[in-house]
Amino acid sequence: MTTSRPEIATKQSGFRGDVQGLRAIAVGFVLIYHAGVPFLPGGYVGVDVFFVISGFLITSHLLRSLAVEGRVHFADFYARRARRILPAALTVLVLTVVASVIWVPPLQLKAMLQGAIATAFYVPNYYFALIGTDYLGEETPSLFQHYWSLGIEEQFYLFWPAVLALGFVVFRRSRGALFAFVAVLTGCSFIACVLMTTADQPWAFFSLPTRAWELGVGGLVAFLLGSRSGQGASTSRAPKRWAAVSSPLLSWAGLAGLAAAGFLFTDGTSFPGFSAALPVLATALLIIGGAGRAGLPQRILSIRPLLFIGAISYSLYLVHWPVLLIVQAAVGVRDPLPVWATAGLAVLCVPLAWLLFRFIETPARNPRALTNARPRRSLLIAGSASVVIAALCGAGIVAVGTIPLHSQRSAPAYTAAANPSGTDFVPENLRPELREASDANPIISDNGCHLDFAETDATGCQFGPDDAPDVALFGDSHAAHWFPPLAELADQGRIHLDSNTKSSCNSVTVVSTLNNEPYPECDQWRQNVIDRFAADPPDVVILANFARSTDVDHGSEDFDSYWEEGIVDVVRSLPASTDVIILGETPVMGITPSICLSAHLDDADYCGLAPEEAIDDGALNAERQAAEATGAQLLDLNPYICDADLCPPIIGNVLVYRDGHHLTVPFTTGLAGVFADAIESRL
Repeated sequence: MTTSRPEIATKQSGFRGDVQGLRAIAVGFVLIYHAGVPFLPGGYVGVDVFFVISGFLITSHLLRSLAVEGRVHFADFYARRARRILPAALTVLVLTVVASVIWVPPLQLKAMLQGAIATAFYVPNYYFALIGTDYLGEETPSLFQHYWSLGIEEQFYLFWPAVLALGFVVFRRSRGALFAFVAVLTGCSFIACVLMTTADQPWAFFSLPTRAWELGVGGLVAFLLGSRSGQGASTSRAPKRWAAVSSPLLSWAGLAGLAAAGFLFTDGTSFPGFSAALPVLATALLIIGGAGRAGLPQRILSIRPLLFIGAISYSLYLVHWPVLLIVQAAVGVRDPLPVWATAGLAVLCVPLAWLLFRFIETPARNPRALTNARPRRSLLIAGSASVVIAALCGAGIVAVGTIPLHSQRSAPAYTAAANPSGTDFVPENLRPELREASDANPIISDNGCHLDFAETDATGCQFGPDDAPDVALFGDSHAAHWFPPLAELADQGRIHLDSNTKSSCNSVTVVSTLNNEPYPECDQWRQNVIDRFAADPPDVVILANFARSTDVDHGSEDFDSYWEEGIVDVVRSLPASTDVIILGETPVMGITPSICLSAHLDDADYCGLAPEEAIDDGALNAERQAAEATGAQLLDLNPYICDADLCPPIIGNVLVYRDGHHLTVPFTTGLAGVFADAIESRL
């Protein structure tokens, strides 16, 4: 998100109204996307537009300083950046923390405060990368998730002046050599982005090395448009060679590129990677096209409403995300705001952003007490504010850890039964406790038996006596959450368990993806396991998978038939002597129940969901038909998870779900007897 922006004034020296309007387009894209308006599914590319603009403006400023003075005034540069960026950012941060304490579910407060600390120290992007945030598909996004782009820019501003100054000295003031140096760095960053998008999408999305190329492209534009006298592009006319080509054609091509990205990209687009090149290059074309004779695109981008939105774009970007999320939290997660309401909130953010711009952002840019003092005063105040905010948030983490997340009542011990009655409160004897829910994984998630994305080893993990019937578990993380009851049977000596599970990789022969990219390690692992079963047939294979996973290609018009055919194919590829049990699709809650429950300690049913909404009948019927076609057995465990009216989040004293669709260890372990009956019926 760019912060280097001039005031609203079309007569200022060097002011480019088209760039101001481009900021308005960028922030509008982001607002429309976050508001959930369906016609702009690729609105997230607005951030990429901001990156290019920021790279262009900041490089123009630095090149001018190097050409005119032969140096970069580092302390003054960082002080100016701090005064432009931090007052508004830290103000919104503090207000968001205060509002969160009032309205956000208690279980989210620790993560909220951790995100606030990372934001206060200018590294929110790395925090989100470390916790594996999926920006385009996160079910419970952080209130500070939008600060990731600000972190990228802050880190870029930290290193970029030194990079240019060093290149200026090393290449002996040669503008051409320095341009080539920046081009090489930009190219390397782009290559890293493409490679990392496939290998680890969160790091590709959030890290500076994989995003710097977008700001670098803006920097290259600054080189191309700057005069040889050292004037930055924002204060000089373009050289004649560029004026000849910077025609409306380039601008129209840029607008078309942005429109294509905004209207055609979706949450399923592999991003950033190669896809990010479209909005980045489109923005570069618009900036270049506007440097020559102004055409219709520049006149459109320079209309007064866009100039106004462009001027407040930084403040608007800061306020819109917490407003949308906090209002939703206040209403309740089971009552999603309709699009008309979220769109209305986005519009409401405009006057809020103007207030922030008018009374915080603008006055803080050049206050006499700081501009007349040495730069270290600005930097000291900025650093002190960050430390104080982080310290208070750290104390808050300790405080929220003492908040009781249960009612003052106990519930009867959980016993597996069909048509279960849910517990309509959060009992004090709940297993696992709400704070432990997200970490309540099966043991195979910690001992290396549940394979990570890159692994293809098909050895499996063995449990129980060798002379017991061989039972193989085969599938993705939904197979892994059924490991505990089978491990219980193995511990009892009733079966020899061969566990074969892999993250985001199902055992059905359908096209699997990872982060919207091909997932060849999944196909290889699946085939390796099937080949091992062919060489040493187990007595029973249990197939368990998540049909609704985003890592399954849902491009088929008739997905249910596609899913059925994939199951039939894998069953028929198994040895004829092996009996097969297909576990039916289990409920998807649409929220993380533990977070919801922390705000509804005495109304747990609010966090449940009706079976017709939670259970994918199409996938379940496909699994049933596949079983009938192959002679396999369908084991539908949903009658033990839901009754006729509700899939409750708590049954007895046990929490059913550890997230939106994975079941907890205590709950699945209670179904060991059901598994035993099903297995014995196949032997």
